[in-house]
Amino acid sequence: MQAHRSPAMVGGGAGAAVVGSPSPATVPVRRRCEGTAMGAITLDLRPGNGVGPFTLGMPISDAFAQIESQPTLYDVVHVKYFDEEPLKLDFVISFPDHGFHLRFDPWSQRLRLIEIYDMKRLQLRYAKSLIGGPSTLATFVAVYGLFGPTFPGIYDKERGIYTLFYPGLSFAFPIPSQYTNLFTNGEVADLPLEFPDGTTPVTCRVSIYDSSTDSKVGVGSLMDKAVVPALPAGSLYMEEVHAKLGEELLFTTGGQHIPFGASPQDVWTELGRPCGIHQKQVDQMVIHSASDPRPRTTLCGDYFYNYFSRGIDILFDGQTHRIKKFVLHTNFPGHSDFNSYMKCNFVIYDTEAEGTDQPGNIPKNCITPRTKWEQVKEILGDCGRAAIQTQGSMNNPFGSTFVYGYQNIAFEVMKNGYIATVTLFQS
Repeated sequence: MQAHRSPAMVGGGAGAAVVGSPSPATVPVRRRCEGTAMGAITLDLRPGNGVGPFTLGMPISDAFAQIESQPTLYDVVHVKYFDEEPLKLDFVISFPDHGFHLRFDPWSQRLRLIEIYDMKRLQLRYAKSLIGGPSTLATFVAVYGLFGPTFPGIYDKERGIYTLFYPGLSFAFPIPSQYTNLFTNGEVADLPLEFPDGTTPVTCRVSIYDSSTDSKVGVGSLMDKAVVPALPAGSLYMEEVHAKLGEELLFTTGGQHIPFGASPQDVWTELGRPCGIHQKQVDQMVIHSASDPRPRTTLCGDYFYNYFSRGIDILFDGQTHRIKKFVLHTNFPGHSDFNSYMKCNFVIYDTEAEGTDQPGNIPKNCITPRTKWEQVKEILGDCGRAAIQTQGSMNNPFGSTFVYGYQNIAFEVMKNGYIATVTLFQS
């Protein structure tokens, strides 16, 4: 994973309310004339598991890596999210040329649902058979013939949609208004194999979801029943990282303790090889510190260990080679670092807090990635005016952020009030 994605991966813009929000933000990943799209692509269908290279439960960064590895195939990609409340609705990666969405849980940033909304643009391969695309209509008869018998589906009278369910897979079919009297709301016994006029319904939406909960996932409110698959035992993804102000980081899954003043060798021993190492060119905030007597020209020897997969940067002093700062990333969309780091699931508490050594044990008045800036001020008090952070460019499409400092901690806050990064240090 790279420290910085290409500008095309993080550009901003406005778009249709695909994620159901009144004012979503849409990020067009790559641009070209969509009218020049090639014919339908073919992806392997794995019911209850995924489609093509996209697997249920994968982090959003892994999905972007798959997209970047095949730029000619996925050359028009939109990222959609609710800018004002990014934890309220799904993050959506949309492929308009290929007629499908990837929906990611906004908290864990893992894939929970795959929706195919245009089967004419996407052909599916199941076993050795093909269905969908412009030449193979995904009719009810074709679906039933390929996937076999199943229990009667559900008819949504309000939407005029009949949904047929298989484990981890569902197909939705529109029912013409003149035939709605053939069905009743809820579960029905008859299958709409053929209408009285001899026609058969054609799939309007396919949903692929985790089947471990035995939920029926489909259109409308049924879409919300799709859950993120459980992480494997011992997974470090979304590991709680407990931070004691002015003291240390505690990694709750592996049990590692990384205190301020630790050496690079200590960090390698505890966390393994860093994903990247880079020199800190300039400390733009040091001018606000009266405690550092060194000339400004000597403050460029510090260096970072980047742990992108953990959402953490560790800054070492270039002279003493000891840890002087930790930077924790939330990976919220709408920030210039989005998709550069996985999310750090931090829990920040005061040194006087007790009972914080176990994951899931979050005392009152702790700060986590869910905590908004107004809540931080309620916990820590008002800290005064903010410094303005432009991420080094006035052309940053997401605009500036605000940096607020307290003893031993500083918060970079986005315009929507959510925390982008937390910097820990010793005053």
